[in-house]
Amino acid sequence: MKVGIVGCGNIAKTHVWALNQMEDIQIAGFADTELQKAEKISEEYSCGKVFHSNAYNSLESMIKNEKLDAVHICTPHYLHVPQIIQVVKAGIAAFSEKPPAISIEEFENLEKVSEKNCAKIGFCFQNRYNKTVTKAKQIINSGEIGELIGARAFVTWRRDEDYYKTDWKGKISTEGGGVLINQAIHTLDLLLYFLGKPEKVEASVHNHHLKGKIEVEDTVEAWMTFDKGRRACFYASNGYVSDAPVILELECRDGTVSIMDKCILLSKKNKMPDIIYVNQDEKKAVGKDYWGNGHLECIRDFYDSFLNGKKFQNNLEGVKTTMQTMMKIYEQR
Repeated sequence: MKVGIVGCGNIAKTHVWALNQMEDIQIAGFADTELQKAEKISEEYSCGKVFHSNAYNSLESMIKNEKLDAVHICTPHYLHVPQIIQVVKAGIAAFSEKPPAISIEEFENLEKVSEKNCAKIGFCFQNRYNKTVTKAKQIINSGEIGELIGARAFVTWRRDEDYYKTDWKGKISTEGGGVLINQAIHTLDLLLYFLGKPEKVEASVHNHHLKGKIEVEDTVEAWMTFDKGRRACFYASNGYVSDAPVILELECRDGTVSIMDKCILLSKKNKMPDIIYVNQDEKKAVGKDYWGNGHLECIRDFYDSFLNGKKFQNNLEGVKTTMQTMMKIYEQR
């Protein structure tokens, strides 16, 4: 299969790393408005290979000159939906970085275009594939600690003013938001991955750390209710002093499963918590540690579904609850 990548920043390197682990995948082209970025990553990727990937200064030129089966979209947030639409209208599958869209109107437009074009669209919610998440889901599904009744999640990272020097970051029109849509979207997604669609969402959105410096929020808290009286608390902030490990705690009737960084703690009623799993994955992904190690399995699953006609869990339908919930939180800013 021939694949193209548009947007040649840091996250593109993680996609290249994952695609490099897969057989029968050839990255045929890289595109970036800064042509030198595309040329650099193309040279690095092509080194030692029997074929050479080409560099382009636009998605249009890459689509025109390469017979592509899929395009990975690794560009700034505001370009995701326009580029996904451009790709699927050309009859090519699209695999996009998060977020799926920066407004509910964009997302609904994407649904219409997808249906009209019978498009194959997937999104990189790679943390669903982390081994800790898979293991936690197995424990809960086994019923050994009873029914899941609630959850709480914490993201406390650090982003200072220099992080927002990139022209599209820190602006609602181009980033769509701050800590929620950019950093904590994966944790919100996991919370909903376990609990499902909330019936009620109450939230507050703040800028504590960089008032007057950025338009978007650095802190979000949300309270959600679900069916059967289940509840969840969610907190995310970029105003901390470091990128602390994310905590996702899943409360069941007879115990608690806590995902903390690469570990799982299991606390059964009236017993001390035990570390029951530590992810020592030997295939360390390229990129930042807190991106997780799920990119390879997520991307592999996308192509497996593509080739075998299976449903991809991170398709438009599969990420809709996360998108809608995020937008409900932003309605209250």
